[in-house]
Amino acid sequence: MKNKLYSYKDHLKEQLQDEQFKKAWLKSEPEYQLACQLMELRLKNKLSQRNLAKKLKTSQAVVSRIETMTANPSLSLLKRITWLFNTKLVISLGI
Repeated sequence: MKNKLYSYKDHLKEQLQDEQFKKAWLKSEPEYQLACQLMELRLKNKLSQRNLAKKLKTSQAVVSRIETMTANPSLSLLKRITWLFNTKLVISLGI
């Protein structure tokens, strides 16, 4: 008989049953999406946090805080990121 591995998705599904956790999770969704997308772009372009920071004219600590979801980046910084990676910034209020 095979043992099923307990995955991150299984754990998340279980945790989302808790209303307090679910509320906190949903509240952090924008930071999570930004962190994931920035890391993906940075790694795809083979940039370290330090090299990315130099190109953005900011510090490595700022890049790290965005990737760890502890920053509140300015619109100006988000625009520099999208310009650097030749991507589009999309902001939606769900309307």
